[in-house]
Amino acid sequence: MTDTPTRRLRPSLDRARKLPAWSALVAGTFLGGLLGGVYGALTPPAYTATSYVVAVPTDKATPDAARGFAQAYGRVATQLAVLGDAQVWAGVPVRTLRDSVRTATSPDAPMVAVTATSAQPELAVDMANAVSRALTRHAEDTKGSTQVRLVQFSRAVKPGKPSSATSEVTALVGASAGGLLGGLVLLARPRRTARDDGPAPAASVPGPATAADVQR
Repeated sequence: MTDTPTRRLRPSLDRARKLPAWSALVAGTFLGGLLGGVYGALTPPAYTATSYVVAVPTDKATPDAARGFAQAYGRVATQLAVLGDAQVWAGVPVRTLRDSVRTATSPDAPMVAVTATSAQPELAVDMANAVSRALTRHAEDTKGSTQVRLVQFSRAVKPGKPSSATSEVTALVGASAGGLLGGLVLLARPRRTARDDGPAPAASVPGPATAADVQR
């Protein structure tokens, strides 16, 4: 009873040894490309729109202060205080804005990039512009203490094509990953040895002299 699993495993190992060495690579590449292509075809496209605002110092502030406040405004752009006003102009809930809008800043320029992503290109534009508008309004309210204003530098425009990967790209990525896994399987597969290829050694039979010595 204890050697039954071993007996069932041996035919599988024998079949694995008989497969060509390149079969794992071909199978992994094919399956990975197929799954990647299906994923890309079933995933809805995503469109990205970006608007820019720039921090402008007043007479009582320096350019360094403008760059510092640009960093600060970039961090607060996705907070509830700003998104609560932006939802009125964008026409979407605050949760949608929080999940779809990202900001980016640069230490070398007093600029804030507001990027929105959506399955609808028009909605991506509306969300990016709405957050930029709300951010400039909040900066205007605090201008007396910060001595820095936010000015609309560039409004978001309707994207001409999706920013997400196409099904061809996802298929290529899946094929590459599948080929890599197939190569790992190829390295880990059982290797054939001379003992497996050659016939089993015959049992040795003692000669007449040896048998007579044993009887004594």
